[in-house]
Amino acid sequence: MSGNNTPALCGPIDLNFTHTFLPSGFVTVFVVGTLSNIWGLRSLCNSWNNIGNINIFMFNLGVADLLYLFTLPFLVHYYISKSSWEFGQPFCKVTRFCFNLNLYGSIGFLTCISIYRYLGIVHPMRVMGRISSRHSLAVSALVWLLVIIQILPDMFFDKNNPTSTNSCYDTTSNERINEYLPYSISWTVTGFAIPLVIILLCYGHVVVVLAKNSSNVNPVLKQRCVKLVVVLVILFSVSFIPYHVFRNVNLQIRILKQSGYCHASFRNIYITSSGQIPG
Repeated sequence: MSGNNTPALCGPIDLNFTHTFLPSGFVTVFVVGTLSNIWGLRSLCNSWNNIGNINIFMFNLGVADLLYLFTLPFLVHYYISKSSWEFGQPFCKVTRFCFNLNLYGSIGFLTCISIYRYLGIVHPMRVMGRISSRHSLAVSALVWLLVIIQILPDMFFDKNNPTSTNSCYDTTSNERINEYLPYSISWTVTGFAIPLVIILLCYGHVVVVLAKNSSNVNPVLKQRCVKLVVVLVILFSVSFIPYHVFRNVNLQIRILKQSGYCHASFRNIYITSSGQIPG
């Protein structure tokens, strides 16, 4: 940033990153993700009669993943073609919808799993015999419904610009960017921040209870539980925090760029977020 802190004009941004890294990354995710999810769903189906409450959420996680994975070949074609979408805008919106359905469905079901584990460890006597598979199925249906309600408005935002009709943005066109940012922020709060707080509270309480009752818990089992909690929280944070931060920062910088100015301190962030979240 210059000494007088004056804004600098945004220069052109090189997005070749999206055309080289994303296709190979998507192909890898498609192959590994499809095989692992089909194997996981098959295992769950083979033992459906003995399925547990948490496994119902795992099954829904697998379904959400497959919905997104089957859209990846179209996105690979899109980025290999230098961001030229040839499948029509309705299917572009369906593709982006499936991504958001997978993302926030996954967050919702991971939150349910953390709550069930919290209840099973901290309040085992209270929930014993009170939570059945029917409850888990009802909760799963509610998660799907809430996620769809939350992401449905995204379908009504343009995914291309009038001057670039072959685009397929994951957010929206520059003409509606000012409307999209408040929606994205509220979406981040309800779809990510609140579930993150719930997960942290549940697993944090689990760790506290295990530490207080160390004499009644097998030391090896307690160590495994604590490690699992730490790993899950780290993976959740690493998987979802960067995306939501970069998405909202990208939208804000696009607004600044549209007005003709970009603060120099944001320039590297703009490049990073533009490369990670094209459009």
